[in-house]
Amino acid sequence: MTTLHEFPMTRTCPFAPPTAYEEIREKDPITRVGLPDGRQAWVVSRHEDVRTVLNDRRFSADRQHPDFPQLVPGFRRPDDERTMITMDAPDHGPARKAVLGEFTVRRMEALRPRIQEIVDERIDALLAGPRPGDLVEMLSLPVPSLVICEMLGVPYADHGFFQTHTVKLIKRDTPPEERRAAVEAVREYMSDLIAGKEANPPDDLLGRQIVKLREEGTYRRASLAATGFLLLVAGHETTANMISLGTVALLENPDQLALVKDDPGKTLDAVEEMLRYFTIVDAATARLCVEDIEVGGQLIRAGEGVLALGYSANRDPRAFENPDDLDIDRGARHHVAFGFGPHQCLGQNLARMELQIVFDTLFRRVPSLELAASVDDLPFKDDANIYGLYRLPVTW
Repeated sequence: MTTLHEFPMTRTCPFAPPTAYEEIREKDPITRVGLPDGRQAWVVSRHEDVRTVLNDRRFSADRQHPDFPQLVPGFRRPDDERTMITMDAPDHGPARKAVLGEFTVRRMEALRPRIQEIVDERIDALLAGPRPGDLVEMLSLPVPSLVICEMLGVPYADHGFFQTHTVKLIKRDTPPEERRAAVEAVREYMSDLIAGKEANPPDDLLGRQIVKLREEGTYRRASLAATGFLLLVAGHETTANMISLGTVALLENPDQLALVKDDPGKTLDAVEEMLRYFTIVDAATARLCVEDIEVGGQLIRAGEGVLALGYSANRDPRAFENPDDLDIDRGARHHVAFGFGPHQCLGQNLARMELQIVFDTLFRRVPSLELAASVDDLPFKDDANIYGLYRLPVTW
């Protein structure tokens, strides 16, 4: 009897996917695996097939469905608190469109001066502090947290509250009751915050949403609180981890760092390559098949769960030459680190800008930056569904 691979898996090392990903992708690219709750699902591992799954409406993102493949079982949100990432057509389109205008390239460019100011302030604080310093505490976490708090109109003074509960949400071993309590705490906070904006909506993202949704006759506080919850958590945790991981990658690959230092025009290429290289979110692309479909020669039936492995797709040699190399000249923007299709990451323009500004500024202002610990001793988030670092000691 064939032994099933069990998901989720732990990375082989900070710079490589689980060893089994390559084995699955090359020998059995669409295969059955075991889930934490004892059920089974299909994994789809090749780049072309992953994009097919993520772009086909026959695969549902509805995490409320009892057959949806749960990598972190034990909690389902009430229907009136669903967010756009758990919706299918026809509900998904209007929900996404409602906030899409807040994340256009043009609006992000308008934020560039303020983001630059925040980055400079945080690097000032890093340089004024002790050596070694913790880059996570001093730069990686504060920058995206400050930006998303200002966008939403959330007091940054409360960031410790959010971070405490976010850690519980992304750790795989958080007991279901603790996960539920963390969700409730942030949801209630967001609901109270929005209630305070209703009488005289301010000119921030949440305030503008109140006005817009009221005009459309679709305003419900619980729904907006759910959206705010999603944007707050997703808006800081992912970018924070990419700042830390990207810094490690560049310091450990001095030839690649030299390219960025010599030509800042290459920074965006470096950002794209590091997004592909790390693919820090591997669990958000689970789907439920709702109509029989053949993918990559394999029939997947309605009611069967599917895990579209973005990290495996981004290391697929059919899509990327020498995929295990960090190569900022690769120019491969067809990675799926932000997902693909209708649920592609809403905040990707913001994330790219934040990462570009951070890396440009950090290595220009602190050219002698180096790790203050070996990579083997760094506390990577092997226990979390969003990969990253808990701390990153650096000196200069």
